[in-house]
Amino acid sequence: MEVSQFLIATGICFLTVQFIMLLWTRRKLPPGPVPFPLFGSLWRIGWKIHQDTFMKLTDTYGNVFTFWIGHTPVIVLTGFRAVKNGIMDNSEATCGRPILPFSKILGSGKGVMFSNGKTWKQQRNFGSLTLQKLGQMKKGLEEHIQEEASHLAKAFAQSKGQPLDPSLLIMHSATQMIHIVVFGEPVLGVDDVFQKLVEHINDISKCRGTFGEMIYNMFPSLVEYFPGPHRKAVSSFEFMISYIKKKMGNSKNSQASHEPQSYVDFYLAHMDDEIKDLTSTFHEDNLVQVIVDLFLAGTGTIAVTLSWALFLMGVHPNIQEKVQKEIESALDPHKTICYEDRKKLPYSYAVIHETQRLSSIAFSNHFRLCNIDLNILDFYIPKGSLVIPDLCSVLLDPKQWEMPRQFNPNHFLDQDGKFVSREDYCTFGAGSRECLGKTLAQMELFIFFTNLMKTFTFQHPEGLKELNMEQIIGAGMQFYPLKICAVPR
Repeated sequence: MEVSQFLIATGICFLTVQFIMLLWTRRKLPPGPVPFPLFGSLWRIGWKIHQDTFMKLTDTYGNVFTFWIGHTPVIVLTGFRAVKNGIMDNSEATCGRPILPFSKILGSGKGVMFSNGKTWKQQRNFGSLTLQKLGQMKKGLEEHIQEEASHLAKAFAQSKGQPLDPSLLIMHSATQMIHIVVFGEPVLGVDDVFQKLVEHINDISKCRGTFGEMIYNMFPSLVEYFPGPHRKAVSSFEFMISYIKKKMGNSKNSQASHEPQSYVDFYLAHMDDEIKDLTSTFHEDNLVQVIVDLFLAGTGTIAVTLSWALFLMGVHPNIQEKVQKEIESALDPHKTICYEDRKKLPYSYAVIHETQRLSSIAFSNHFRLCNIDLNILDFYIPKGSLVIPDLCSVLLDPKQWEMPRQFNPNHFLDQDGKFVSREDYCTFGAGSRECLGKTLAQMELFIFFTNLMKTFTFQHPEGLKELNMEQIIGAGMQFYPLKICAVPR
């Protein structure tokens, strides 16, 4: 009995000391929810993470506040002014990426997404230039997208107007596009291994930005032995690595026989050029990780965004009709839709942007690391601080958008109906860490969406109760099992 009492007393003393230390450290940081030992500020947000999780705290703590994940303080930037000041105006100062426990599962400091310093700069610059080269080739990426858009429409047509889950078909097409970028060729026919790749990428996407990821980052040594998203992420990551290495082996064998046709070809050639540079970051481990990054960043986002676009067309048939009439009146029905046609289809282009804004799938799952002492909106942020730029709060900022919670394509149109680019549209991130494949993703979304609108009218299944779009969109990266009917026109 005395031993148990001693252990309880010791535990209480330990937690009390920890609490006092947290309060002492908290004094020098922006205000925020009171942190408690072990769990930090998690008591303030509950067990589910939504679009407006951090936005709800701004009324109490302002647009720059400190949120504790366990015993680690994180500076949260909410609203356009704070995010702009933090990661746009001070882009280089906040371009660092902390390597958190969950990030180590998916990156370990290699590639682009989870790297820093020389590795990040070299891999990102090479990636940007290579994607440009692939886009300018005789059969560029746009032509591949057009072909895949045709395959996607045929896949939808097989449903014959019956309810289907569009995210699965779109995910397949988006993964196919990254496969073409990386390896220079599509996967032909029914391929069970490729389908498993799609499923594993989907599984990892579902883990990102979840409460489970946050708990793993807090207690990795403990949580590692329990079931959770980390287990599935590890298994899926290992499958992706195995798949990529096997495909790379095929590329190596054929590399010498042709000019570079893919990301892998260009990378291997660059490795040969830098073979004498012992400090070069161009090696196979980084190549494999870059490919993983491209698959993870360039598939789930396309599938989620385009799925929401189709659901929203079912919710707003008047907007869908306007899109279809614009396509019919502005384009030659016998010609293939190209990315340049976006200039002829300002309303359709605005619908895509508004879908991205409202669905806000770029949730705050990528932390930044402050490289220097910094002031953001008059708050002192010390060097080494973790920073979360809450991009959802920018896309839903009531000070920036006329109708922030409603689907309104006019947010991206001027009085004459012309498309307007906006600085506060940051669905691909912002600053130095803006999405590497932004242009590719924009091309895919536009060509896929307009082809589907040209071919089908989207309706919700009969008998379906009224959709709670706020709840659906709040799911972020998670695919809801909602179905839509693609009725041939």
